[in-house]
Amino acid sequence: MSVARALYAGSPYLGVYLRAGESHALLPASAPASLERELRRALGVQVVRTTIAECDLLGSLAVFTKRGILVGERIDTEERSALAEVAPVTELVLRQNAVGNVVLANDRGALVTPELSDEAIRRISEALGVPARRGTLAGLGTVGMAGVASERGVVVHPKTTDREASEAAEALGVPVYRSTANFGVPVVGACLVANSRGFLTGIPTTPVEIVHLQEAFGAFD
Repeated sequence: MSVARALYAGSPYLGVYLRAGESHALLPASAPASLERELRRALGVQVVRTTIAECDLLGSLAVFTKRGILVGERIDTEERSALAEVAPVTELVLRQNAVGNVVLANDRGALVTPELSDEAIRRISEALGVPARRGTLAGLGTVGMAGVASERGVVVHPKTTDREASEAAEALGVPVYRSTANFGVPVVGACLVANSRGFLTGIPTTPVEIVHLQEAFGAFD
């Protein structure tokens, strides 16, 4: 499993700006070539450079599986064309929060904030092509920032309860592990991106945290 550490525009919160899956990753159009190289090396993905609603916060504004990509803002034709390289695109503007903050998904399922309506959850499930269920992590509805999921494991906020962890494991179909990143930051989804081949995390992430993350994503299986 490949591991890399980086910054984006001086920030270690890579999960706010980047979004990754098994075959593709979204990278802000303005990101340096060095970050794209690290992303390709660590995750073995095809990188798509874009904005969403003219904003660089791609991790907060989008979530995707191999079956579909969901954005929580209105996008223009150029942005839609770029995102369509990843998967079919669906727009779902939410009042509560940006969609990438409140949906945690992999290619097996999705965990969604309890604040959303039945209709919104139905649309999320259809857009991503996976079952979706409500849940929280450490009492937080912002599950997309409190956790990060791959096809091999899910890392969640260290204060996630046993019941929440069980529900997340059932929703996403993979084991759940608790950890921090970026030197003690509990909202791990804001700190890194991952898939079954590796992860890219913020530079402050400590060696101990990296070992925990490697275990969670199956490096030692």
